[in-house]
Amino acid sequence: MSLSKLFILRVLCDRPMHGYDIARTVEQTTNGCCSPSEGTIYPVLRDFEENGLVTHETDVVSGRERKVYTLTDKGREALRVAVDAWIEITDALVAADKVVPRTTTPGSACCG
Repeated sequence: MSLSKLFILRVLCDRPMHGYDIARTVEQTTNGCCSPSEGTIYPVLRDFEENGLVTHETDVVSGRERKVYTLTDKGREALRVAVDAWIEITDALVAADKVVPRTTTPGSACCG
């Protein structure tokens, strides 16, 4: 699972949200390292919905309809599995750092 998908599931663990809130919350949660556009988020949410990871309800705010997404139990389980996998990957990267030391100081590079 890509990091952006992982972060989308993660922020939906906290509360139901609409797409714009999801994008802003992911950005805040990652200190700007992951800043998904709404054009990126909606296809992911459709895919999540088709796979039973999220559901949505339609709210009307100021005369405009918007979908509010909620994480399902299946989505929580998918998040747990994805986090476990990323922890294994992180452990492997940390071990590799012992073989090939970093050339930058920790925290100096965000995503790139």
